[in-house]
Amino acid sequence: MKQAFLRTALAAVLTVAVSSAAVAQLTPDDGKSMGGGDCAANKFNCRDTPNPLPKTDTVWLEKMTWMDVRDAMAAGKKTAIIPTGGMEPNGPWLTLGKHNWVLETNCEAIAKSLGDALCAPVVKFVPEGGHNPRTGHMLTMGTISVTPATYEALLTDIALSLKVNGFERIFFIGDSGGNLKPAALVGQKLSDAKTLVASISEYYDYDSVEKLLRGKGVLTAKNPNDGLHDSVGITLNILANHPSEVRLDERIKTNTATLAGVSFADKAASKKLADEVIAFRTKVTVDAMKKLIAAKAQAK
Repeated sequence: MKQAFLRTALAAVLTVAVSSAAVAQLTPDDGKSMGGGDCAANKFNCRDTPNPLPKTDTVWLEKMTWMDVRDAMAAGKKTAIIPTGGMEPNGPWLTLGKHNWVLETNCEAIAKSLGDALCAPVVKFVPEGGHNPRTGHMLTMGTISVTPATYEALLTDIALSLKVNGFERIFFIGDSGGNLKPAALVGQKLSDAKTLVASISEYYDYDSVEKLLRGKGVLTAKNPNDGLHDSVGITLNILANHPSEVRLDERIKTNTATLAGVSFADKAASKKLADEVIAFRTKVTVDAMKKLIAAKAQAK
């Protein structure tokens, strides 16, 4: 039985290897072929074939065709942002993808403000705690955690993929505290004279968001989160574009649309506040990116 199992496993490995090799061979390294196929087989696999579709206005790589990316980079968009979120418990009101929803809004806002940037897909799997024994957020069901080594390797491969294909500035933004140090290490490892790779620690500054809300008189309670893994700033950031992920309608119906004495029941007022939070975080992050870009240029 053991030998049969080993034969089956070996066959599966060989099948994957052969399939992967076959796919890799579709695009010959002839300087002309792109798009997942041979230029000789179809003109839409050719490096210089014009895009048959109108220009797209998205900044998300996963929503672009390879021709969209080629044309965007040719037009000067050679900055890539890699957002890192997580899957973790966030109290009774926010869904497990809290940080991912924040980043879907903020990466787009940052990329558009920077003007020459595109966003890689949100990295949703990050270190959240140990598996055996369970520690940190892994004490709660629904959490998905990877080891720090796996996370650092993943960030390295993502950033390296963007680097070798021509992006000249690659920035990590992490919406969770544990995401930052590994990203900084990857930046130090991959950054060189031609390519700037860096983690933007200024992005992760929820204390300043709290200070902003207190300065506006919105947040007055001493405890800014009712003792939950939540905050008024995060809730606002999410409800701007993903109100269902803070269960806004359900909370309004059940009179629970509050946190730390701040009500979110007035949707128009909440959206206005949310836009201010997003604009604040966008400016802080873009300013930090521009500072690094300027320092890089000066060093040349």
